[in-house]
Parts: sequence; C-alpha cells; structure tokens
Amino acid sequence: MDSTRVTEHPTSFDRPSTGADPTDPRGALLRTPGPPRASGSALPVQGRAGQTPPAAGEDSAGAFEHSQPGAGQAAEPGAHRPRPAAEGVPAQPDGGQPAGAPPGDAPSADVTAAGVSSGGVSAAGQAGLVQPGSGAPAGAGGAGRRGAPPEPDRRTGQPTAPGRPTPMRRDGDRLRFVGAATRRIARGMDLDEIVMGLCRATVPTFADAILVYLREPLPVGDERPTGPLVLRLRRTDRIPAERDTEGGFTPAPQPEPSELETVGAELCEVRPGSALAEVLRGVRPVFTDTPAARAALPELLGEDRDFPLPDGRRAILAPLRGRRRVIGAALFLRGPERVAFEADDLLVAAQLATHSALGIDKAVLYGREAYIADELQRTMLPENLPRCTGVRLASRYLPAAETARVGGDWYDAIPLPGSRVALVVGDVMGHSMTSAAIMGQLRTTAQTLAGLDLPPQEVLHHLDEQAQRLGTDRMATCLYAVYDPVSHRITVANAGHPPPVLLHLGGHAEVLRVPAGAPIGVGGVDFEAVELDAPAGATLLLYTDGLVESRLRDVWTGIEQLRERLAATAQLTGPDHPPPLEALCDEVLDMLGPGDRDDDIALLAARFDGIAPSDVAYWFLEPEDAAPGKARRLARRALARWGMEDLTDSVELLVSEVVTNAVRYASKPVTLRLLRTDVLRCEVGDDVPQLPRLRQARATDEGGRGLYLVNRLARRWGATRLSTGKVVWFELNRG
Repeated sequence: MDSTRVTEHPTSFDRPSTGADPTDPRGALLRTPGPPRASGSALPVQGRAGQTPPAAGEDSAGAFEHSQPGAGQAAEPGAHRPRPAAEGVPAQPDGGQPAGAPPGDAPSADVTAAGVSSGGVSAAGQAGLVQPGSGAPAGAGGAGRRGAPPEPDRRTGQPTAPGRPTPMRRDGDRLRFVGAATRRIARGMDLDEIVMGLCRATVPTFADAILVYLREPLPVGDERPTGPLVLRLRRTDRIPAERDTEGGFTPAPQPEPSELETVGAELCEVRPGSALAEVLRGVRPVFTDTPAARAALPELLGEDRDFPLPDGRRAILAPLRGRRRVIGAALFLRGPERVAFEADDLLVAAQLATHSALGIDKAVLYGREAYIADELQRTMLPENLPRCTGVRLASRYLPAAETARVGGDWYDAIPLPGSRVALVVGDVMGHSMTSAAIMGQLRTTAQTLAGLDLPPQEVLHHLDEQAQRLGTDRMATCLYAVYDPVSHRITVANAGHPPPVLLHLGGHAEVLRVPAGAPIGVGGVDFEAVELDAPAGATLLLYTDGLVESRLRDVWTGIEQLRERLAATAQLTGPDHPPPLEALCDEVLDMLGPGDRDDDIALLAARFDGIAPSDVAYWFLEPEDAAPGKARRLARRALARWGMEDLTDSVELLVSEVVTNAVRYASKPVTLRLLRTDVLRCEVGDDVPQLPRLRQARATDEGGRGLYLVNRLARRWGATRLSTGKVVWFELNRG
C-alpha cells in the first residue's frame, strides 16, 4: 500500500486574495496592465524606516506575509500595501523553457508525495522563491523603484518582458493551488461531481488537458473485483479554443487539435505484467518521458491510435488508488508552448490523485448506500394500489430530501371481504433506515390484521402491542379506516394521527371529527372508532404530518390551509363534477413552500363511488338441502332484472356449487349477495372458519369438483376468513 499521507496545510495559504482564483478556468493567463511594478517579488519584503530588508537567499520564513513597502520604496498614492500575485499557473512566454529546472533549483525527481507531510515544503524554502509576474527574488536592492528594468528570470536566465506572465515557481503557489483544488474536489457528493471537480481544478491552472480513467466496474467497499482490470475513459477536459477576455484575461496560444484533443481510447484492459500494470502498481505519479511510462502510454491510450504526445516532461501519469486498490489513472498534459512540468509538480499530481481517489471511494460507497435506501423504501411501499369495487384511489410519496431518502411514512389500501376496502396511513418516529424497517413491520402486521376482518380499533390495538414488542422507543401514529361501498359508510380509528379531510361533491371541505387517541407504542390505552357517512362523489384525503406541519407553520394552521386548498380546487370543476384524483393530489402538494420539506409526506386520496342499492341483491338461506335450488332461482331473477340473462347458466352452476359446500358444514343461515358493478360479483358467507382448498378429484370420487368448476369458469375467485366465519366469492365478466 502506498504510504502517501494527505496533509492539511496551514490556513495562511487559504486567505482570499485579489489575484486569480486557482480554480477559475480563466486563470491560466493574466494580462498585466502596465510595466512591472518592481523587478523583485510582487509582495515586497516588510521594512521600516531605518531597517534594511533581508538580502536575497537569506532565510526569511514568512517574509512575504503581510509585507509593507520599505523606507526606500516609492509607494503609490492611496496604496497601503501591494496586491498579492495571482495563484494561477500561467502559460509560458514564447521565450521557451527547457524540459526540466536547472540543478539546484528544484528538488530531486525522487521526491514522493510523503514529502509534503514530512516537511519537504518548508517555510524557509519558500522565502527565496520567485512569485508570478516577478523576475528576481525578494529583497533585491532597488526592486521596488518605478521604472527599474525587469530582472531576468532566475530559472531560465531570460528577461521577463513587460506584461508577460511567468509560470508558477513558488512552493507557496503550489500549496495554495493544492489547497484550493482539493477543496473543490471534496465538495463533490457523487462520482461525476468529484471527477468534474478534478478536471475543472486542474485545467488550465495545472495542465492544458486531463484524461481520467476509472475502473469498470468500480469496486464497492471491501469486495474483491473479479475478472480483468479494465479502465474506462470517464472524462476529459482541456483548455477551450476561446477564452473570456473580460476582466484582465487574454486568450492563450492553443496547441494543435491533434495533440491534446484526439488522444485517449474509450476502454483499456490492463494486461498482467505489462508496463501499464507496473506503473499502476507503483502508485506514485511518473513523468511520461521515463521508459516505463513511455511504454505504458500506448496501452492506456490505445495501441492502434496514431497520436503525438508532447516531448519532454509535459505529461504526468498518476495512478488513482483508493483505500484498498488502484481504481483508475489520471493523465495530465501540457502543450509545447507551455513550460514543462517540474519535479515538484509530481507532488501536486500525487495530492490531486490521492484526494480524488479517496473521494471516488466514498462516492461509490454513498451511491451503494443510497441504492439500498431506495430499494428499501420502494419495497416497503405499495408499487400499485389495488382496484377496489366502489372506490378509486391515488397516492403520493415525497421524501424529506435527496440526502435522506428513507423515512417512516407509509400508506396502504387493503381489499376486504364484502367489497370493502381498508385505508391506512402511518408515520414512524425518526428518519432513518431503522424507521423504514419498523414501518415495514407495522405495515405487514396491519395487512395481516386486515385479512382477519378485525374492527379498526382492534387493528390499532394489535399494532400497539407489536410496536411494544419491537422496542420501548418504537412509536408511530396511524389512521385506519374501512369503507363499505354498499352502505356508503366509513369507520375510522385514530392513533395520534392528523385527522382526515373529506371533500364533498358540492365543493365543501371538512375536517372529520375523530378521536385523537394515543400513538402506537405507548401501551395501555384504548382506541375508539367512529362511523361516518361517506356519500358518493366525496373524496377522503389521508396524509402524514409532513404535509401540514413545518418550521413555518403549526399543524392546525397547515390543516386549515389544506382544507381551503381542497375547497378552492373543487370550485374549479363545478359543483356537479369532482376534481380528478391525480390532479387533486398534485394541487395539494403545490401548497408546500420552499421551507416546508422538513419531513416525509405520504398522501392517500380515495374517491367514493359506492354501489347503488339497485345494483345489490342480498338474501339469507337456511342451511338445508333445498338451499342450492333456492339460490339458483334467486340468482336467475336478479340477472333478469339487470338484463344479464346471458350469464344465467354460468351463475346458476357456480352459485349451486358454492352454496352446496356452505350448507354442508354451516350451522347458521348462509348469506348470498350479488353485486353489479363493472363485473358481476357473487359472495357466499357461512359461519365455518375453515377455508376451502382447490384439489384435483380422482375419477372414482363422487365430489370435490365444485371449486374446480369455479376456478375454470370464473374471472377471479377467492376465500377470506372472517371473525364470524368465511366468505367465498367469485367474479364474472359482464359479457
């Protein structure tokens, strides 16, 4: 494993300056408005009257900090201190530059990224460095006088022309650039943002172009990747052809398009033992003029591609290593008109690669966690609401924020025997995966209890017991309602949840008066149910407190605003036509303001269509041998009254079989009910709790074929256990 350590540099390098931002894409070149102010440092050495500034080369750590004009310097009118130099990496003047720095001016090429944290860049070493826009070290005699001729560049020996930029030479410049670049990379939350941050921070400040390759697929956490190492070109960036010339920025000479625009293949498979594999295994950035890197580049960029690379030290190949293994590589390129990379730039590339790789590792882990959270939330909520007789349903769910997608809010619609439907909405305390898991357990418990056809208050009582078994601090609010489309009534029980709102057909909206009750999980409390009218055409709205409560308003203010919004929406469609359910849900969510998303929001809307009394036929049959024949005659008369004689034969056969099975074991009267909706539904109830099972009768059996006929002829069929027995039902299409 690489021993590279990421060092947080002193905050003195992070002070905002009036120079160019190192992450500004326009900061590669600065237009100097006039002749250089001084041939010395852009930040003159601090001096006072009667004192002599330190000479060039003297150990004066911190001499460039907060410097003032010396006694012998002519300060400009109204200027209290000189403006700091730009932090960008300007392009090299046309004077030319050798591939490497002269001996003695730059550290050895063997310096590693660990040198940054071990003192490789010291304050004493910064004191005599050259600043951008300057031609001589700080402290040169008479450097601050106006009209002084420009001094030659300390490294190239060539004079700096007025108005011409110079490359970044100081270690302080590099430290400030690395600090700003790593902060920009660290701001990214996902993979694309981190890679884009690396590209935007690097080009054009550090390089003219960059190619970022990432492993395909990226390993997650401690999992060991299988298969060969394949790198995919994730993103490229380069200096644009045209630069913004406003605010002191000038266009830079651009390289030929064939040199920095056409390089790079889409996929690259790293063969074991190849030159590229050896470079990646070494982890540390290398110049591409070395033999190993020169042999690795064709494998990375594509051996079948004809591309020219800049000569000399104008390309750096930096492996990207995460916590466990190499996850990619970055290639930094400079054009021929720009100064070549120096040995210290390897340290910069190492820091950029290290921060980017660790950020990519975290982004991949965060992406996996977000995926698990999304899947957990999706599986806990119903994918599709059921189609129930006499009621239409619509729902919405909104998480609190993109960074906290999992919560404890849920809704559900559960079909019940007798064409009834249970409407449930709940909210578990907290906003985490634990809350979502508890919500899933409570929702499953509610579905099981609803299948037993228990009264709403009994359902809440058993949910309270289940919450106490899950833990002492597991609390939730819940509202459970059962709608009967035949009687046009609804039974509601509440456990500390906000009351529902009923929107009538004429446009009047009212908050239903239901007992508040205690939240689920408190224990030792009784729940009370109330039965209310549910007229046809009315809409019942169930919701969680995230819709009506926030930091800007209390819950009752939000409920009143919700009632007013529903009434105003109903007025748009007129008194005889209720608003469409989907549009109504969207309109309700539009009442949320920018600061109202403090909690999850679950919304369930139910439009009561009901079943007209003329479409219902209901009888009681004594458990006797004549009951099947009587059931056939009653069914025939009902079908004739409804104009459905074409179904007479099928209905008589199936009703006879189901009633015969019920009469054989029942001790109390058997119920027979026919419902005419979009389908014809037949329900037979008795007092025996055992459910019938479909089985294959043998050739010698005299019975056992009744349910087989029902299964073959009916559109759907089923059996539901009740607290007083069971109901067997089947449906037939209406011709």
